[in-house]
Amino acid sequence: MKYRIKYILLFLMVLFVTCNLEKKVDEPTIQSDPVFPRGEILDSDNFSGSVWLHMMGAQDSTLHARFGNVSFEPGARTNWHSHPGGQVLFITEGQGYYQAKGQPAQILRKGDHVEIPPNVVHWHGAGPETGFAHIAISLNTDEGGAVWLGPVTDEEYDGLDE
Repeated sequence: MKYRIKYILLFLMVLFVTCNLEKKVDEPTIQSDPVFPRGEILDSDNFSGSVWLHMMGAQDSTLHARFGNVSFEPGARTNWHSHPGGQVLFITEGQGYYQAKGQPAQILRKGDHVEIPPNVVHWHGAGPETGFAHIAISLNTDEGGAVWLGPVTDEEYDGLDE
């Protein structure tokens, strides 16, 4: 089981690095031709602002991992949430934030990644002036799906330093 998850993560990291080898310094915040499809706009109370999702991989996988491309318009973000099996984010476009509850927010840029341990309450999303996209990998999904909590308030979000 752990071997399969490590294989998936290794494959995605190699793909991610390969796709970013030609990154240019003057590249726009969000490319007009992304590596992965943007997907469908989400109609969910678990997000603030406009967010698109393109799920990848088999829904019924025995690998116990789900992954998808998530794109955020400027200012869009997830609610506070956690994952019983943990989560990994690979930033593919723009600039945004990740924040674990009780910790300072981290600025994320294209090429960064975040490893989120199981059951850590957190949020992630775009900066106020920039779009943002990442590949989100939910691990050990046999332990359960995301546990959604309340929204990140405007006061919490507006208090971040860009």
